[in-house]
Parts: sequence; C-alpha cells; structure tokens
Amino acid sequence: MSFNSRRLVILALLAISMGLLIPGLFAPVLTIRGFLKPEGVAHVAPELLDKGLNDKTITSLKAMMNPTMIALLEATGGDLRKTVLERLGPELTASLKDNIQDIEVYEQTRSIVGSVQHLYEVKSPTPATLILLFSVIVPLAKAVMVLVGLFIADAARRHRLLDFVELIAKWSMADVFVVALFIAYLAAQASQSPPGDPNFPPPMVAFTAVFGAGFYWFTGYCIFSLASQQMTARWFSRSGPESGTGLQPVETKAVGL
Repeated sequence: MSFNSRRLVILALLAISMGLLIPGLFAPVLTIRGFLKPEGVAHVAPELLDKGLNDKTITSLKAMMNPTMIALLEATGGDLRKTVLERLGPELTASLKDNIQDIEVYEQTRSIVGSVQHLYEVKSPTPATLILLFSVIVPLAKAVMVLVGLFIADAARRHRLLDFVELIAKWSMADVFVVALFIAYLAAQASQSPPGDPNFPPPMVAFTAVFGAGFYWFTGYCIFSLASQQMTARWFSRSGPESGTGLQPVETKAVGL
C-alpha cells in the first residue's frame, strides 16, 4: 500500500477516534440519584419525635387539648410527653412503612468535562487536573501529533515525533484508569447501603449510580484507539519504497490515536 493510501486510512481512523472521543467528553457519563427510604425514615421517626417534643411544643399541644384531660393526666401522675411518644411513636413508624414510597431527593448528572469543571469549583484541583490531563489533554495531543506526523516529509523529523508520541502513548490506559477511579469514588461516596449486618439500621437515603451515554462513547474511543494503534503502528512509522516519497524506512513505533 502506498504512503498516500496509508495516510488516508490513518486520517479516517483519526476521524472515527475523534467522533468517539468528543461525545465521550461532553455527553453525560454518570447519573447519581438519591432516594429517601421509608424504612430508614421509620427507623429514626421515634427519635425525631422525641427530639421534636420540647417544652415549647408540649405547651402548644396542651393549648389544643381539653383542659379537663390535661388536669386528669397530671392528677394521675402522667406525663404528656411520654404519653405522646408511647402512643404516637409506633403509629407513626407503622404509617411511614406502609404508606410512603421511595422519594427522589437528589439527582446529579455529569459529563467528564462537567466533572472537571465541578471539581475545580468545589476546590478539588488534584482529581480535576488528573482527569483533565489523562482524559482530555493526552488523547487530543496524541491525535494532533499523529495528524501532524502524517504530513512531515522528512523521515528523521517524523521519527523524532514518533518517539515523543510513543512516550505519551504509554499513558494510553491511564485515562481509562483515572475515569474508572473517579466513577468508583463517586459510587463509593453515594453508597449508604447496610454492610451486611442484619442489626445495622436501614439507610435513610439510598443512592444509585447509572452510566450515561458519555461513558459508552468514551469506552468505545479507548477500545477503538487501542485497536487502531496496532493497525497503524507499521504504516505510520515507516515509508517503504512503495510510498513514492524516496524516504528511507524508520524503526517501527507504536502510535496511539
């Protein structure tokens, strides 16, 4: 295959790679939702009721009740606060369990670029910079240098460029690693499920994490880039006699798109 033919094939592979990478960076990559769980609320309802029945609340409650009933309760040594907790607490707990469904109280959807921006906004520059570097800058830099190398006629200059591209291509899986860590971190932060102990109280809020289209676009880019790297390694790094350029072959390098 001639050099010009190889160049057209590599240009097509670059175009496909960018077509996968761009939506992978800007489309939603992860959606986290939080649901208020009735069993969790029911578990803490007696405690909330206990803390809510302060002296001011009891005074307001007495003002709405029959004075005769209040006098009778006090005469028999009863405690209105304790009576309310004993009677209302179990009823409130049972009602919450039976009559309330999961209520969505939190939702957040982020793309890779949106996540970087958000992390900078919340003063977390280290993870933001890592994601920006390995998921945005490195893939784009590799693509630009491969594109430039296609139009360098001098074999020595192309060889030097290939050396540098090979150097940063060693980080070709670091972008996947960083994004995987980022997703795992969010999922771990969002998880409030009981750790398996039957005596552990149920969570008040349960979170779910769902991959968005951006995750699959970006994963497709990583897989396609790795596959096309194997295909173009020989083509791009050598100019054989059939190329018609008169350049001498150079040592084969693995180039990532």
